[in-house]
Amino acid sequence: MTLTSPPVRAEERTEPTGSTGASPSRRKLPLSPKFFIVAGVAAAIGYLALVPLGYLLWGTFFDAEGFDLGGFERAYGSGRMGELWGNSLAFAGGSAFLSLTVGTTLAYLNVRTAVPFKALFFAASIVPLIVPGILYTVSWIFLASPQIGLLNNFLEPVFGTAPFNIFSIWGMIWVEGLHSSPIVFLLMVAAFRSMDPSLEESALMSGATRLQTLRRVTLPLVRPALLSSVLVILITSLESFEVPALLGLQNGIYVFTSRIYFVFRSYPRDLQAAGALAVSLLAIAVIGVIIARLLAGRGTKTYQTVTGKGFRPRPLDLGKWRPVVGAGILIYFFATVVGPLLVLIYAALLPYYQAPSAEAFASFTLDNFRQVFEMDSAGRALVNSLVLGISAAVIVMALMSIAAWISVRSTIPGRGIVEQLSFVPLVIPGIVLGVSISFVYLRSPIPIYGTLLILLIAYCTKYMPYGMRYATTSMTQISSELEESAQVSGASWWTTFRRVLLPLLSPGIMAGFVYILVVSFRELSSSLLLYSPGNEVLSILIWEQFENGSFNVLAAIGVLMVVALVIMVTIAYKLGAKVGLRED
Repeated sequence: MTLTSPPVRAEERTEPTGSTGASPSRRKLPLSPKFFIVAGVAAAIGYLALVPLGYLLWGTFFDAEGFDLGGFERAYGSGRMGELWGNSLAFAGGSAFLSLTVGTTLAYLNVRTAVPFKALFFAASIVPLIVPGILYTVSWIFLASPQIGLLNNFLEPVFGTAPFNIFSIWGMIWVEGLHSSPIVFLLMVAAFRSMDPSLEESALMSGATRLQTLRRVTLPLVRPALLSSVLVILITSLESFEVPALLGLQNGIYVFTSRIYFVFRSYPRDLQAAGALAVSLLAIAVIGVIIARLLAGRGTKTYQTVTGKGFRPRPLDLGKWRPVVGAGILIYFFATVVGPLLVLIYAALLPYYQAPSAEAFASFTLDNFRQVFEMDSAGRALVNSLVLGISAAVIVMALMSIAAWISVRSTIPGRGIVEQLSFVPLVIPGIVLGVSISFVYLRSPIPIYGTLLILLIAYCTKYMPYGMRYATTSMTQISSELEESAQVSGASWWTTFRRVLLPLLSPGIMAGFVYILVVSFRELSSSLLLYSPGNEVLSILIWEQFENGSFNVLAAIGVLMVVALVIMVTIAYKLGAKVGLRED
């Protein structure tokens, strides 16, 4: 029996020094399939991240005659520039403060104390993330509107007429802050779980009060996670469109996102003025990211507390405060989950909206749901949302899987630039992204504006950072020895990637796929600027019903949409558990 060595790929073979008669097949091919795949993915990421921004900046500052600031003059020439900036910063700062306070407090109570009703924390943190922002905002209109709000009707005998006005800057802050607080909760839970509680115990034993311990020990220890939460929530609040549009425009309260929409949709369309507002909003987001990262970079090493020494957190006994805290949790659960969902179902079952009464309950009907099923636009919107969500999830995760290999595995010069480019859309608010893409394709000879393709481009661009995060996290967990073994056995790069890396990356890819599919159903801000009649998605259909005043039909669509999202998440969770989604 003869022993043969493993086959070696042609591109790995070398010729002896001085050999001049080597055949072309024995030389390393510079333009291999690997080169075209890697270069194509890098070019696609660069195009999606930079081209819309380049067009936006050029179209904002230049016209046919050269450099021009006329767009800024028209955008801010009404004399309400200070009011616009003030409303935007007050809305973003106030909602961020509320969500950080609520989310961090709940995370601390859940992880570090023996708080009751811990099972409710999961629902209170997940359900608001599934409910689209437009439905959540409409629910609070049903609850706290001065005209039809259920809470105002209940409290009117005690506090007088309309004690709550959701159509105000404070109402906007309340709704956005509550809707964003679950994001902070999920971020801070991980930080509190990894913190050594013995440091707090030492402070208490040294005579510090609980408030002093919280201020001087606990909060500094979770400072990196807290600053990350600040960064995420500030960007989320700045780019929020549904809340300012549905609540602020009623009383003429404009923030940047609602003002951009108003200018963009006015006739004649002033792209330069819309671009000026978009550039201003983008600048605020970028400055916020820079400041947050500078603060996060200071003293990070000082607060590293997870070492090789094991620790076991002991829950803090709340004592006499336990019933008070339990009541607070029930109120929060009702405000964020039960109340909005119940009022949405209640409105969907009424022929016309009215305050709860015996007559109202007796008039319950399914006519609104029948009307939804009979609407041609409803079925078309559902199909469009499914097509766009699945397509965006597949494309993004396919691109980001290769991009993660470039960033983590390869030795290609400038590989870090690919990762940085993939995260550029993270700081671009959705409405700014819509304006940027409009600048590109309104001037393009390719007729894709107003089609599903332009919506797909917007979704792929917006969700690139999330796909990249899932892919790189999984890629860093895979040893490079597996690739080396496959290549030594004669497998090409593409075969190695397809048959070795992709199966191992499947948990992260599946998780990213599910996330992008779900959030695509919720996307409104960029879709609103890019869609055309006949190409609506579900979020656009809900927006149109709101503009038409069809609140009961809107509620029916919302209930069906929430049910569909819950079913999708449940199926994806069960399916993903088989490939490690639960562990991801």
